[in-house]
Parts: sequence; C-alpha cells; structure tokens
Amino acid sequence: MEKPTTTAAASDDMGKLILRLAVGGMMLLHGIGKIRGGVGGISDMLAAKGLPGAIAYGAYLGEVLAPILIILGLFTRPASVLLVVNMLAAIALVHSDEILKLGPQGAWAIELQAFYLLGALALVFFGSGRYSLSGGRGMLD
Repeated sequence: MEKPTTTAAASDDMGKLILRLAVGGMMLLHGIGKIRGGVGGISDMLAAKGLPGAIAYGAYLGEVLAPILIILGLFTRPASVLLVVNMLAAIALVHSDEILKLGPQGAWAIELQAFYLLGALALVFFGSGRYSLSGGRGMLD
C-alpha cells in the first residue's frame, strides 16, 4: 500500500481536528447545561422508568469529561466510546419514540442525536490525529 503524501496526511489530520472540535465542542455545551442546571430532570426520568436515578450522573462523564478529552485529543478513542454509549442511552431513554419520525421541517427527528452518535463513532475509528495533545500516537489517541 502506498504511503500517503505529506499533504494528504496533513489533510486527514486537519479533518480529524475539525471533527473533534465539532463533536466535542457542541456536546460540551450540553454538558455545561448539565453543570448549570444539574441532572435532576434526568434522574427523575430514570426513576420513572424504574432505573436508579444515580445513573444520571453518568451524563457528566458523557457530556463534560468525554468532550473535553475529545477536544484536547487525549484518550480520544475511549472518550468517543463513552460519548457513543451516552448517545445510545439518550436515544433509547428520551428519543426512542422519534427514531422513525420526521420533524416539522421534514428532517429526521433525531438528527442532532444521530450527529453526535455517528461523529463520536467515526472518532472511535479515526483517533485524534497529529493535531492533538497525544500527537495521534497509540491505540488510545
């Protein structure tokens, strides 16, 4: 297999940086909302479904810690797995009735949740790239 040119490699790394900043940055804003408002609403919803309300604190891991690591490019793959799990839980618990629906403008009703899920899944496979604190080295980058 031919080794990518320097320009192609730099382009790939820039694409990974943009994806990390988009997925991590936008999800972190959700996390800031959880820091400001708490996870009481999530806890109540979980309790109503017969699940332990304490699970709600996992939102801090998936919406604060994971996005920060993704943005920085540290432990990008494990952080992205955490974000994938977070989004699967959010879709299953909150948006399951919208999976096969379209929104008022005709778009998929869970397009935002799907963006976070699929963007994080792509990062699981891509890793962080050279433009990161890990420098794109190792299996956990």
